[in-house]
Amino acid sequence: MRKLFGSIFVLLLALGTATLAAETRDPYKHFFHETWGDYQEELENAREQGKKGVLIFFEMDECPFCHYMKENVLNRQKVQEYYREHFLNFSVDIEGDVEITNLQGEQKKQKDFAFKENRVRATPVFAFYNLEGERIHRHTGKTSGVEEFMWMGEYVANGIYKDMSFTRYKREKRKE
Repeated sequence: MRKLFGSIFVLLLALGTATLAAETRDPYKHFFHETWGDYQEELENAREQGKKGVLIFFEMDECPFCHYMKENVLNRQKVQEYYREHFLNFSVDIEGDVEITNLQGEQKKQKDFAFKENRVRATPVFAFYNLEGERIHRHTGKTSGVEEFMWMGEYVANGIYKDMSFTRYKREKRKE
């Protein structure tokens, strides 16, 4: 009997793992868009594609909260599909020396774009920009999970940021 329950447990565990694997995908292939680092051009691409804006994920390699987001939230298929439908999504290394062109067409290193221009002091930072290149929402730190991250996408994509804070929006969503 114990052997039977052990076999059933292993089977259920394998099925659960297979289901989770089917729902998760590499965020660098399925969440983030490829870019040559010209964010002014990417802003134009977002307009042409009918997106709501651009999302920049400021991260660094040693950041456990960045890893949490990539391994638990940004790798989810429903997150990837929603965000790619509404935004162009890019990752910026806050310690990077790679030259990029910011949303205003100025060339600078990734680390200067992050630190000097966007005042990123801790990671991760999710910075949403409208189609004119103005930052409209900023979230520092990891979200509590998939649900809160999806709410953030809805909050920006639906223009709710114009009428209330994200904290208030989350409070109202939790009441539903």
